[in-house]
Amino acid sequence: MPLAFNAQETIWQKVYLKLGFTQDELNAHFAGPAFLAWGRMGNMRGWGGPQPDSWYTGQLALQHQILTRMRAFGMIPVLPAFAGHVPTGITRIFPNANITRLSDWGKFDDQYCCTYFLEPSDPAFQIIGKAFIEAQMDEYNGTEHIYNGDLFNEMLPSIGDPTYLASCSKAVYDAIVAGDKDGIWLMQGWLFKKTAFWDRDRVKAYVQGVPQGKMIILDLQAENRPVYSRMDSFFGQPFIWCMLHNFGGNDGLYGMLDAINEGPFEGMKFADSTMIGTGLTPEGILQNEVVYALSTDVSWRENPVNVTQWLTDYIHSRYNYVSDKINHAWYLLQGSVYNCTDDHESHNKMEIVVRPKIKHLDPYIWYNWTQVADAWALMVQAAPDVINSTLFKYDFVDVGRQVLQDLAHIYYNNLTAAYHAKSVDKAMTYGKKMTDLLMDGLRNQ
Repeated sequence: MPLAFNAQETIWQKVYLKLGFTQDELNAHFAGPAFLAWGRMGNMRGWGGPQPDSWYTGQLALQHQILTRMRAFGMIPVLPAFAGHVPTGITRIFPNANITRLSDWGKFDDQYCCTYFLEPSDPAFQIIGKAFIEAQMDEYNGTEHIYNGDLFNEMLPSIGDPTYLASCSKAVYDAIVAGDKDGIWLMQGWLFKKTAFWDRDRVKAYVQGVPQGKMIILDLQAENRPVYSRMDSFFGQPFIWCMLHNFGGNDGLYGMLDAINEGPFEGMKFADSTMIGTGLTPEGILQNEVVYALSTDVSWRENPVNVTQWLTDYIHSRYNYVSDKINHAWYLLQGSVYNCTDDHESHNKMEIVVRPKIKHLDPYIWYNWTQVADAWALMVQAAPDVINSTLFKYDFVDVGRQVLQDLAHIYYNNLTAAYHAKSVDKAMTYGKKMTDLLMDGLRNQ
């Protein structure tokens, strides 16, 4: 059930122009290609845009290719739904509409922030939402009836009354089924992370504003901070246990192998569980491949695996080579950098990637970094026998880069300590170690 969000701006362009909006108003509303996710969720507007006409036509052609291939593979594409985020021209087209402004999500100035929000109770919400669904069904020769929309991504509703929240979710669903009578709303559960606002009564009202079974919730970071377990399995609405794992495409080594192995089965065994599957929701790919291999493997199993034995088999199949040194190296990684058991996330906050500060920095480390260094040393010893394996070299570089960033923490704090002690010699020594390490890291890419 992959997301198929390409070309939604092209569909919106058709819908909005037909309603009377101008292209200039759309240009000021649609975010640029690098920022589409946030523009589509109402976090910003217009930033990085506008796009040329060729972009709209190219995206639509690409979307047709994507949908054709997804359907050929038996996948169920998820298309977008209307979530109330509208261009400023809404006040001209519907002068009596109930319009509010969303909160300042990214500290942009007024040109780009505080997206106009058409209140779901307004009749225009149904007009626009229905037209958008119908336009997609017409363009794509029907749909697979599942649509995603997120009203308050990392932003709070202006009103906390449960009745209001229920009316919001009901309006989204009503607009979907007005255009597709078999429609189902897929939504992220990420907004419920803001626990100071989203207490049990509000969450219950919001999810139960939609008929039971007509909403599917993505428990977006269930491997680390599950929501279903504190919200009674989303009060009866189906949910998907998701592994988020990566924020921002960070390359640092990170994983919660035990939680990934056990979490989906805990979700299925939860009292009155409404879990219907597992999912992957990373912000970046092409990193920490062992984590994704385990997660996708577990999704086909009836019980958790023995992670150590699974890892042994994984290494053998990955390198087509058996070695006690390589096995031992991976067992060290399993018990350290891939065994996060606290609230650390994959945000890489090590010194080589953060803005320099002349102060002591606490390590963003949940593991014994010397174990990672020992694993690298074992891989160095084993390298001559397996260096022809492209995947070994890939992992070898990854582990080496992790060791360098861990050393950077030590060098950086020694450098700042020397600065505050006014020791020029030590500052020069550790400053050179730091710059040499940065160059080693660049050569390691």
